[in-house]
Amino acid sequence: MARTPSNMLALGTKAPDFELFDTVSDTVLGLQQLKGEKGTVVMFICNHCPFVIHVNPEIVRLGNAYQKKGISFIAISSNDVENYPQDAPDLMTKVADQEGYPFPYLYDSSQETAKAYDAACTPDFYLFDSDLNLAYRGQLDDSRPGNGILLTGNDLRNALDSLLNNKTIDENQKPSIGCNIKWK
Repeated sequence: MARTPSNMLALGTKAPDFELFDTVSDTVLGLQQLKGEKGTVVMFICNHCPFVIHVNPEIVRLGNAYQKKGISFIAISSNDVENYPQDAPDLMTKVADQEGYPFPYLYDSSQETAKAYDAACTPDFYLFDSDLNLAYRGQLDDSRPGNGILLTGNDLRNALDSLLNNKTIDENQKPSIGCNIKWK
């Protein structure tokens, strides 16, 4: 299992705009229509990565809990499906259904969105404020497949709670670790 860290996009960066195919609703959706009233989480994930499979239960819990509070969640897969067919859009639809994703699961076929976000790994998490300025990027928590640390989502959850309560988000943020994005 490769262990690729996040690139840690500069805090304050404006969320790059996109319009991508949503494998859940079978429509093209864009950032402007998906952004949350109070904040937006953009996650780069994929179907087959063991790190993503490990965090799936927690991202579903977070999505269910925080979307009710005005935070939008958007999942994007940018992997090369020619060499990694297990990440193809039809299988993304199945994974979203099996996992109970309460958020869109978008397919970045050109990989331009991943490049615009400087995404490096799956999972890679970005939290933007209501003005789409980057407030947090990095790991979900310290749990990784096989390390015995309980999956809590604490790092992202603390950033979400700080954002919602108009508190300063700690700038000491740890990069996510996961499989590298499968570039074409």
